[in-house]
Amino acid sequence: MINRDLLQNDLKEAIRNGDTIRKNTLRMALAAIKLAEVEKRGSLNEPDILAILQKETKGRKETIEDAKKANRDDLIKSAVAELAVLQTYLPQPLLPEELDELIQISIEETGATNPGDMGKVMKALMPKVQGRADGKVVSRRVRELLA
Repeated sequence: MINRDLLQNDLKEAIRNGDTIRKNTLRMALAAIKLAEVEKRGSLNEPDILAILQKETKGRKETIEDAKKANRDDLIKSAVAELAVLQTYLPQPLLPEELDELIQISIEETGATNPGDMGKVMKALMPKVQGRADGKVVSRRVRELLA
């Protein structure tokens, strides 16, 4: 279970160990969490924290792509290191077979029969795959299976 205290304890450990990349990455993640808490005017639950970490992970992946286009090996190296740290806090991604199985279960639960029922399937499915599969991939797969 991931929470703010876990991240803060890991930050303290990274500071003690002199792990600069881990320290900076955790500080960035905790700052994003704090900002979200201020906006929400309350503490965040685990799914909210996971969503923030996923957003930060996605940002690192975009940074890597942009840095490759600009031939900036220094930025690529730091973004890859930060990405590795962030991914240790995210749940394991679903395998394609597992995703298909969950989609089939959601299709059966909702009684969906055509692509027009995609919204019902997605509504039932997304809480099950939250943090473990990209929404675009899930959407594409649901559309394919309903077609």
